[in-house]
Amino acid sequence: MATITKDTLGTHKLPTTAPYGTASTLHYSLATAANGSVVGGSSTAAVASGDVVRVGILPAGMRLNDSLTAVSIGWTATVTGKLGFAYVDGVDVAAVPQDDDYFNSSLALATAGRYPANNVAVRPVVLPKDAYLIVTTGTAANAKASQTDFLVSVTHVGVA
Repeated sequence: MATITKDTLGTHKLPTTAPYGTASTLHYSLATAANGSVVGGSSTAAVASGDVVRVGILPAGMRLNDSLTAVSIGWTATVTGKLGFAYVDGVDVAAVPQDDDYFNSSLALATAGRYPANNVAVRPVVLPKDAYLIVTTGTAANAKASQTDFLVSVTHVGVA
C-alpha cells in the first residue's frame, strides 16, 4: 500500500466571518493518466488497490458537514474507494480521530456518477488541525485515465 500525494494540494483561504455566513463547499479534483497514475502526483506508478491518495487539505476549524463525489470518467472496472481524512502531521486526536471512510465507505469509482456521503454512522466534527482529504482505493488497481471531483461541505467555526 502506497501513499500518493498530489503536488498541488493547495489550502483553501476562507474568511472567518462573512455577511452571508461561514458555510462553504470545498472542491478537490483528482485525475489519473492513461497508465492509471495520479496526474501531478508524487508517484508515476498506477494507483494500486489499497493505496491512499491525498487529494487536498481540509483546513483546521472546519466542521465537516457533507460530501458529494462526482466521477465523470470512471476508473478501471471494479475499482472502489473510501473517502475520509487523515491529519497532515500524522498524529491522531482522541476527540476527533482520523477516519479513512468518514464520508464514504463504498465509492464505485469505476462507474461514472454522483455519489453522496453514505457513512451515516458519523456525526459532524470540527477539525482541530489541518487534515488531508484522502481516497483509499480497493478491489483492483487503476490502469486508465479517469476524472473524479470531491465537493466537501464545511462550516468555518474555528479551532476550540
